[in-house]
Amino acid sequence: MLLKEANTRLTQSELAHLGTGEVGYIRKMRSDEVSRCFPEAPDIDPNLDLWALFGADGTPILLTDNRSSTFFKAAEDDLKTVSLH
Repeated sequence: MLLKEANTRLTQSELAHLGTGEVGYIRKMRSDEVSRCFPEAPDIDPNLDLWALFGADGTPILLTDNRSSTFFKAAEDDLKTVSLH
């Protein structure tokens, strides 16, 4: 019930920006997904494990092959991190 009430009080724009500048999410990416989120990235070996850090609003921040780097970057930007499954 509480969630329903919150949705009726937030505009779509407000909901889209919830957590911006405060929360970031980390997720594993496949090489075929990279160009969609990181268009400036070079071609990447499809066997490479990649990790990405995004802002709460979906803004791409970092792409790396080292998961720990995403946490360091988030801490540097004062972002609380969450993982998506």
